[in-house]
Amino acid sequence: MPFIPHTPTDIDEMLKVIGVANVDDLFDEIPAALRVSGLPGIPEGLNEMQIGRLMSERARQDGRPLSFLGAGAYEHHIPSAVWAITTRGEFYSAYTPYQAEASQGTLQLIYEYQTMMASLTGMQVSNASLYDGGSAVAEAALMAARAHRRSKSLRVLVPQALHPNYRKVAISTAGNQGMRFEEIAYQRESGQMDLAALKPFEGQDITALVIQQPNFFGVLEDVDALTDWAHSQGAFVIAVVNPTSLAILKPPGEWGTKGADIVVGDGQPLGVPLSSGGPYFGFMTTRMDYVRSMPGRIVGRTVDLDGKQGFTLTLQAREQHIRRGKATSNICTNQGLLMTAATIYLSLMGPVGLARVAEASHQRAQELVAALTRVKGVRLAFGGPRFHEAVLQFDRPVGPILRELEAQGLQGGLDLAEFHPELGPALLVCATETKTAADIERYALALGEAVRNARAA
Repeated sequence: MPFIPHTPTDIDEMLKVIGVANVDDLFDEIPAALRVSGLPGIPEGLNEMQIGRLMSERARQDGRPLSFLGAGAYEHHIPSAVWAITTRGEFYSAYTPYQAEASQGTLQLIYEYQTMMASLTGMQVSNASLYDGGSAVAEAALMAARAHRRSKSLRVLVPQALHPNYRKVAISTAGNQGMRFEEIAYQRESGQMDLAALKPFEGQDITALVIQQPNFFGVLEDVDALTDWAHSQGAFVIAVVNPTSLAILKPPGEWGTKGADIVVGDGQPLGVPLSSGGPYFGFMTTRMDYVRSMPGRIVGRTVDLDGKQGFTLTLQAREQHIRRGKATSNICTNQGLLMTAATIYLSLMGPVGLARVAEASHQRAQELVAALTRVKGVRLAFGGPRFHEAVLQFDRPVGPILRELEAQGLQGGLDLAEFHPELGPALLVCATETKTAADIERYALALGEAVRNARAA
């Protein structure tokens, strides 16, 4: 809780200096008819001790479960320095850096963010972040339609193994602007996009193919073959990636012969806490050829008349800056504070530190799968390579098992019944570097007991 140092005497003295009798006088331009005299149903304000106790009680109600959830939001260790710096007033309260002369610190940080994201994804240019991963996929589809001038179909192929929330957001957003999203099946044995399912689209006008790496099942796709297929058909490639995985996986800029055309994803793994589901931030990178079709804004570096380095907003093709009808996007909200945290996180971790996080997460996931599949009635759904998530199939309903695990202080994973009922009773589990051997053993023992107590299907 922030400390507010002003006493009633301090406040009175400040009001006298500016020539008003009380704080209400500062709002005298508001017509009396629009003011309220009270707030019925709202309790009296609490003092510092009381509000601290209330919030502590409510936090205890949430509990501190041991979580093996993933599905697009991941628990990683965040060095304390990340948010200690991010919440400094210079960053925390800074407004959009329209005035370059007064915003050099913020502009330089954004420039460094763009540089790191372009390097991490193997692309040439990055924007200054987006709202979240789902809206970034929608923005990428719309961008592909603008940049791919030879394609007139507005058709985008999306894998069934794309994150279901990303698919819904893309359809809701870009579908209302004429984009058509057509699903591509996955192979039941491997969990990867089925190359054979792409054959019917050969020779047709396809605007873009979306490739998620790793996909929603945690499985690694054959990105080289998929990218080359799309380019052979004259389609763009939209890569949807987990940024942490790029520390050890091939960057999208090197997929296939030519690399992906647009890269997006959610930056939450980069120093952003889970926070009950948000806020997070989206990222987008692309080739320099398509920079003028990119939504959002870009910070550039230059020199002044004295030869000193300076930073400024370079491309600002959104509705706040130009006529709405000519904007590249009207929804490309920039999550500046979260992007700031990601920049500081990446700076502190460096390439070696980020690779260690990715390698440890992969190893913990391998250990988790090995431990859980030793439980009778539990098996691995897909045998292909994976990063730090996996799908497990059960011989009985998953819901009761998850409820019993929850009673033991464990979040066991995501029940896939809503998203992929064709898999039967199935659970998506995740492990990151935050999980220990003892955590995994505790989960395996609890799962074994929960499975034994659950009624067989």
